[in-house]
Amino acid sequence: MNSLLTSLQVFLPIAYAWAEKQETIILLEGIPLSESQLADARKAGVLHPEKIRVVRVETLPQPENEDAMFIAKQIGLFSEKSVALTIGYGICIRHDFWDKHPVLVHECVHVSQYEKLRGIRPFLSVYLRECIEPGYPFGRLEQEAILIARDICKQT
Repeated sequence: MNSLLTSLQVFLPIAYAWAEKQETIILLEGIPLSESQLADARKAGVLHPEKIRVVRVETLPQPENEDAMFIAKQIGLFSEKSVALTIGYGICIRHDFWDKHPVLVHECVHVSQYEKLRGIRPFLSVYLRECIEPGYPFGRLEQEAILIARDICKQT
């Protein structure tokens, strides 16, 4: 685990650049939330839900850098179980989970976390560290997204 934490410091600049590029793409290609989705995003704590764009994809985008991808997989990212990805105000959802209400709500909680932490770099610094210690999906940010999404979806 210590070697992964050490590797994370080298990996973070690559992750930042990749994520910032992906957010730009998602914001250009994505669609805005519907009225009911905007309401869910507000319940999830998003301050500016009108900025969110969602794109439907066959597969989630992944880093082209082999070392970055290796580290990402070691910490539990980009597995076959991954169904969505949030980067800033951009959300990618796999086509086979596109109409799953809890998935979008969960990702909206992550948007709220990006807002609270003030951007992609601060969010990734915390989130990726939590993926290593205590490990994905046991970090505070992921657990918060799971619990809040569960509560919101129970209400509707």
